[in-house]
Formats: sequence, C-alpha cells, structure tokens
Amino acid sequence: MTSSKPAYAERLRVPLRWWAQGTMFIATFWLAMIVALVEKAPLLPWAITGLLLAGLALFLRSYGGARLVLDDDWFLAGRARIELEHLGPAEALDADATRHVSGPGADARAYLLLRPYLKQSVKVAITDPADPAPYWLLSSRHPQALAGALNAARNAPR
Repeated sequence: MTSSKPAYAERLRVPLRWWAQGTMFIATFWLAMIVALVEKAPLLPWAITGLLLAGLALFLRSYGGARLVLDDDWFLAGRARIELEHLGPAEALDADATRHVSGPGADARAYLLLRPYLKQSVKVAITDPADPAPYWLLSSRHPQALAGALNAARNAPR
C-alpha cells in the first residue's frame, strides 16, 4: 500500500451490546460458581471468570477487527486484498438485497465478509480471470460511501 492516508477506511467493530451481553453472561456464570465453590476453592471462581473475560475480549476484538481499506493501488477487506485494476463496479445494497445476495441468490465462489450486526453491504464485481470469486460481498456501516469510493478509485486514471 502506497498512500499515507487511505481513500476509505472502516473497521467492522462489534456493537456495544455484544460486550454488555457477554459480560452479563460471564457475571451470571461467576455468581453460580461463587455459590457452588466459595467454601471449597474461594479463588477458583475468580480465576475462571478472569480467563472467560479475557477470552471474550479476545474473541470480540478479533471478530470486530475486520477492516475495509481502500488505498491508491489496493483494496483490503478483512484478510483478502486485491489490486484496484481487478475490481469491477461496486454496488451498495440495502438490507433486503443483502439478505438475497447472501442467501438464495448467493454464488458459492464469492468472497464474503459479512457481520450479522450490519444489515447493509457492498457487492464488488471481480474482473480478474485468475480469481475464482465472481464478486466480494462486504458488510459496511456506510455502503454508499464505500461503493462510491471504490467506483471513483476504479475509474481514476493511473
């Protein structure tokens, strides 16, 4: 990647409610362990709870760490990256269109970076004949902005 500031960048963070629900679940588990183990092993519930909280934090940070980055020459979506010359038109999809393209209208060869807490997406056609994926389907909080940036970068003179 060559530019210092990307043309578009987005991190697909998990919503705050996932953190709250996970923490409440672990707190409920802690309470049950305190009642069951406080006389036998008073530190065990605290140790197990600490490990569970660390595991929850690692999972949610990892899952919500997926990024969409558009640079001068490359587009990165999660772990995948592709040169801009191999991108076709990008189309912003609403919730219904996303549900159709990711479900009954899906192509099994497509690259998907979908998050259940984001209902809208962008479908990007792939024009590279060596790439088996016909398109990328990417969740986004700002699908119109992402599709606009991708189309502008694709049409920009090189």
